[in-house]
Amino acid sequence: MQLEATNRQIIKIAGPICLALIIPQINHITNTAFLGRLGEFELAANGIAGIYYLVMYMIAYGLNNGMQVLIARRAGQQQYAGIGQLFSNGIQVGTFFSLLAIFITLLAAPWFFSKSLHDHHIYQAAISFIRIRIWGLPFLMLLNMANAFYIGSGHSRVLAVTSMFQEIMNIFFDYVLIFGKLGFPAMGLNGAATASIIAEVTGCSVAFSILFIKRYHLEYSLFNYLRPSWVVIKSILNVSAPLIVQFLFSIGSWFVFFIFIEHLGERPLAVSNMLRSIFGFFGIFTWSLAAACNTMVSNIIGQGRPDQVFTIINKIVVISVGCATFVCVLVNLFPYTLLHIYTNNADLITAAIPSIRIITLSTILMSVAAVVMSGVLGTGNTRINLVTEIIAVIGYLFYCDVVIERMRSPLQWAWGADFIYWTIIFGISYWYLRSGRWKGKEI
Repeated sequence: MQLEATNRQIIKIAGPICLALIIPQINHITNTAFLGRLGEFELAANGIAGIYYLVMYMIAYGLNNGMQVLIARRAGQQQYAGIGQLFSNGIQVGTFFSLLAIFITLLAAPWFFSKSLHDHHIYQAAISFIRIRIWGLPFLMLLNMANAFYIGSGHSRVLAVTSMFQEIMNIFFDYVLIFGKLGFPAMGLNGAATASIIAEVTGCSVAFSILFIKRYHLEYSLFNYLRPSWVVIKSILNVSAPLIVQFLFSIGSWFVFFIFIEHLGERPLAVSNMLRSIFGFFGIFTWSLAAACNTMVSNIIGQGRPDQVFTIINKIVVISVGCATFVCVLVNLFPYTLLHIYTNNADLITAAIPSIRIITLSTILMSVAAVVMSGVLGTGNTRINLVTEIIAVIGYLFYCDVVIERMRSPLQWAWGADFIYWTIIFGISYWYLRSGRWKGKEI
């Protein structure tokens, strides 16, 4: 429960998280590849609809990260009852937010898409997808609460098991529902939405089953505090609410980016969806290491050893940059092979190559900035993360407006927005850590 600032400890935490993240990305690759076989239109519509759902998922992800920080801090302090209080109240908060997100989506999403998208057919397909897909959010929220417990308490290996079951179901039902196999109707894009819901129900069921099988519910008193505690809920929201807003800003800006791309035409949108899938897969190394950084920094501070924070961050950054560099070399050596996974359209593949060159460079910058920002998150001052995100998003969207909307630049220059975003993230996060203003903060 008390972690050490060693490379072995970093890999021990990040490895299972990485494996857990790989499996959903394999599903996304499979999903995109299946839809790519239907045509450019399905790829384009899935790009917009998928990003919208990702925006809604950021509510769960923000709560997940906040809960990780709090649970890891209690683990470092060896306050096991405190972990149970956080878990029980976190489930209640997560359920409320997921139902609120469903209500907002059903009420406002059709209006928003009608005002922002130019292609009416993409609009209809995206809305049809989202009206199905959004019902998986409560199960995804509960799964994220369980994952926050597993990571924060040092049982991250469980994530690999839950993800495996989840994605086996997802890939199977993607195949049979998109194409209409084994007697199922051919649902196309909506089949992908239905398959994802089935997978999220499965992942949630497995994650909570393991809590009882391993008797974690008894060891940590996970369900002994089902009556809401406003003190604990306030603590959760104090840490998580800025993260939720931060991630909504982050992925929301990405959603706006895809809307800008839609204005360039169906092909750039289809290409961008393929690129999102490729670099979403290879970005898992950075994000798993960032999650490990978050947990380890919080745990070490909970032990009363803040002097070890920079040691942890530096070690994780070195590993992250090494992984990102290897990935960038691999992608640039075999871009055609990777793109053939999604489509056999030679023109579509050719159109994607220049953007791949740009994104691989920004991936190296991301490998440093994401870890440093997670180091800030581990200190517990999530408000500085929010301020950092807002400033970065303003710079990002300003670039998008000028380069995409006004100049109508080629797609590869549109993806150059990532350089602006990650440069700002790194600069502010590094300044805050070096300032020492995080020392002594209680959460």
